[in-house]
Amino acid sequence: MRFYGKVGYGIATETAPGVWNDVITEISYFGDVIRNSRQLQDAQSINPELSVSVSISIVADAFASENFFAIRYVEYAGALWTVSNVEPQRPRLLLRLGGVYNGPKVATP
Repeated sequence: MRFYGKVGYGIATETAPGVWNDVITEISYFGDVIRNSRQLQDAQSINPELSVSVSISIVADAFASENFFAIRYVEYAGALWTVSNVEPQRPRLLLRLGGVYNGPKVATP
């Protein structure tokens, strides 16, 4: 299955003297969905947690290759998913997705 979506990078930026925050940058990529499944974890919580076992292989540009460690999330199936693992496979990056992403997002004007 083909993929086209946004990948969110968290670049550490000094927002005030001695204060560092992740500034999120989104870039759109083409690629392929290698694996597509979901899992409902009904552990010891009131509401079960939804996670996916999706692997997406994107065609990496120079920015992605140099900053793969800063990838935080992928927009997939209408939601933002945490990237749990990134494996460089030049000229591609293999992104493994996990649970729903609840971290910082791109600031909207």
